[in-house]
Amino acid sequence: MEAPINYLADMAEKPYSYTYTPPAGTPQTNRRVSSVTRPIYDARNIAGGLSLERQGFVLVHHSSAVQDFYSDEEVKTVYYPECEKLLKEATGAARVVVFDHIVRNAARAKIDKMVKLPAKGAHNDYTFWSGPQRVRDFFPEEANQLLRRRFAIINVWRPVRGPVMESPFAICDAQTIGVDDFVTSDLIYPHRRGETLALRFNPRHQWYYFPEMRPDEAVLLKCYDSADDGRARMTAHTGFDDPGSPPDAQPRESIEARAFVFFGASN
Repeated sequence: MEAPINYLADMAEKPYSYTYTPPAGTPQTNRRVSSVTRPIYDARNIAGGLSLERQGFVLVHHSSAVQDFYSDEEVKTVYYPECEKLLKEATGAARVVVFDHIVRNAARAKIDKMVKLPAKGAHNDYTFWSGPQRVRDFFPEEANQLLRRRFAIINVWRPVRGPVMESPFAICDAQTIGVDDFVTSDLIYPHRRGETLALRFNPRHQWYYFPEMRPDEAVLLKCYDSADDGRARMTAHTGFDDPGSPPDAQPRESIEARAFVFFGASN
């Protein structure tokens, strides 16, 4: 299909976004968007050939025992261990720690501040600075030792309900993204400042999605890899407006869990 991808427009200043209500007179974000209609290919046709090390994403079949993904406690006690086991098996990592998650539902976000809207801007969650910094934030005593070996941050993205018919999830093949396509952006929290990467348009980009994803499917998405040896280090992703989505389609419900993936000496 062809659909608009919201890229970052050319800007002289560094992009920023506040995660909370900013001081009076300060815009929530200064990010400017350039919407570019692009082909978005059906990745189910190539799913068997995808790799975290080349394209930066894969599709896996995985059923969860979680009954209520809107329960923060149940997600942390049931879903986090499930994702850690899934990522260990998928990557061969020595240790996996899920450290964060976001649930998205446009309808529920209006009444529940813990639920977010689908993110509709091409981006990557971490930069070459903020990836290691997250390790320092969560493991202050172990960080120096952990950062001596390869580690990655991988997201587990899945529908809470399905099939997804509205605001599907698109991923850019990491092999088609140049380093200069990314622009470092500030993400401002009440007590800290993080960094993400916004994506500028490049006609080389190849976008993919998995049509009508179900709750027993998940996308593993590489957002950072410390290994600088030619493998995919990060990808770009976004929700997008599907022109073929039925007018009465239910709002997309999804969850993304973020995990540190620590590798052993052999990786």
